[in-house]
Amino acid sequence: MEFLSDIASITNSTLRISTPLVFAAMAGIFAERSGVIDFSLEGKMLMAAFVAAVGSYFFGNPWVGLLMAIVACVSLSMLHGFASVTHKGDQVVSCVAINILIIGLTTALAAAWFGQAGLTPTLTDDQRFLEITLPFADALRDVPIIGLIYSDILSGHYIFVYLAYLSVPIVYWIVFKTSFGLRVRAVGENPSAVDTAGINVFAMRYKALAINGVLIAFAGAHLSTAVNANFFREMSAGRGYLALAAMIFGKWHPKTALVACLLFGFTDALQIRLQGVELPAIGTIPVQLIQAVPYVLTVVLLAGFVGKAIAPRAIGQPYIKER
Repeated sequence: MEFLSDIASITNSTLRISTPLVFAAMAGIFAERSGVIDFSLEGKMLMAAFVAAVGSYFFGNPWVGLLMAIVACVSLSMLHGFASVTHKGDQVVSCVAINILIIGLTTALAAAWFGQAGLTPTLTDDQRFLEITLPFADALRDVPIIGLIYSDILSGHYIFVYLAYLSVPIVYWIVFKTSFGLRVRAVGENPSAVDTAGINVFAMRYKALAINGVLIAFAGAHLSTAVNANFFREMSAGRGYLALAAMIFGKWHPKTALVACLLFGFTDALQIRLQGVELPAIGTIPVQLIQAVPYVLTVVLLAGFVGKAIAPRAIGQPYIKER
């Protein structure tokens, strides 16, 4: 039973750790399927975490913080669109600029408003999202197998965890089963043909970026108003880049991107579990080596196991309307 408890604990941690990756990967799919490169996921996630924590602190309501985070991230997506879609600037440069801007801006604002460089005050229980216990979780806890799955793995998560995994089939349905999704994909593959059909290429890309901003806001709010009770400097810790890798590993498809996010989440959960543990014939593995596992796995998977990942044909290419 101890072995099953360990498995349940690692699975529970995997679901939690993967949550911001799932949101960010789904956000990236919308942007890049429309033909707009977006590795500013890291900066937008960081901005969402900061704004959500600040909004929750000042208004005493985490939902207000979440709403403010959505507004902030959609605004950043529109800024990215203004630079790269409207003015046809280099999309990579725009992303780098946003990431650098947010790292400095969040630190400076935290210092100016709270007198702490890169830190916001700790949120109370009324100002943050708390874990949700599913109905009958306590009653079923002692039931073999079922209790372990329902009470120890599925119950006791923050609302963002459930929303993240619910977003995957919703994103799949929108992108692959609706006329809107068809237009988004068409804009990312052949914008000239879409324009000829009378569809506004620029408007479609802006709409995709707006959805991108909403989804990434949930990732940031999850970090600062649920998992942690405050914001601290660079708390996104590279999750935006990992999500980008998961999206590429998943070949810009929600289902396979989810698998990649869970894989990265599992390695992160495993490295936390292995810290300080002595392994036979090896001894105690250095903490730094264990912490590097998710990033090493990213390089290995992208280098040798992804196969040929074919990006949308028009990605990164500004559309110039023919007159």
